[in-house]
Amino acid sequence: MKRIIILASGSGSNAENIIKHFENSNLISVIQILTNKKDAKVLERAKRLKVSGVHFSRDDFYKSDKLVEEFKKNADYIILAGFLWKVPQNLIDAFPNKIINIHPALLPKYGGKGMYGMNVHKSVVENKEKESGITIHYVNENYDEGAIIFQAKVALEPSDSPEDVAQKIHELEYAHFPKVIEEVILQNG
Repeated sequence: MKRIIILASGSGSNAENIIKHFENSNLISVIQILTNKKDAKVLERAKRLKVSGVHFSRDDFYKSDKLVEEFKKNADYIILAGFLWKVPQNLIDAFPNKIINIHPALLPKYGGKGMYGMNVHKSVVENKEKESGITIHYVNENYDEGAIIFQAKVALEPSDSPEDVAQKIHELEYAHFPKVIEEVILQNG
């Protein structure tokens, strides 16, 4: 059984979708959700879904090996689902090609520090893009620059608001993210 830990910073809709996707799997299990925000809604989702939900501090993440050691004992893969902190090098080194992120745009466009959520969708609309999408990628030492695993596109209308774009992107995330995670884990072990 391959074990997943999810890192999230917000409401956790993608985390919930991933948990539900694997809840009856004999091969892959979500064992825990960790968040950097004490009041993140993802903790409520974790409780409702009967998955361990834990808050951790900036010091735990960046200034010690405590979390890395726990992850190495308990997880095979780490999935970022709306997690906004840059992943430290010691964690990347401990999980080479086993940390997967989803980004709400077609990288390399609209990636990098500060480009998340509505910031991305507002930029896409301001630049009158004809399409947007999602990028699922491995995490490396730079924001949104890891090797791309999968992309899916959606057409945009000139009348689309950032909220309209967000809705279209969420639909792509929900349709593809759990399946791509599963494919990667089953292919790579």
